[in-house]
Amino acid sequence: MHDMSASLALTHLVPLAKELDEDKVTPGVLGFIVFAVMALAVWGLMKSMSKHMGKVDFEEASDDQPGASGKTTAEAAGKASGTPKPQQG
Repeated sequence: MHDMSASLALTHLVPLAKELDEDKVTPGVLGFIVFAVMALAVWGLMKSMSKHMGKVDFEEASDDQPGASGKTTAEAAGKASGTPKPQQG
């Protein structure tokens, strides 16, 4: 009984398939699979980026306080400009 309904459905779909243009190119199953994999990759990357962006501290340190490494802004500016640091003792 089940095979009969499947063959009946195929007999109705075959004329519809003949009506399609045989010169027309469609992406098919492979195109869908590639698109689905790319969509999953983008979703995973966006989820990872969201997690990493949550860890970022967007507050700027004020000029009064030394940086996290303990350097003053003058020492950091001297190192950035390429001038040698005076030696002590």
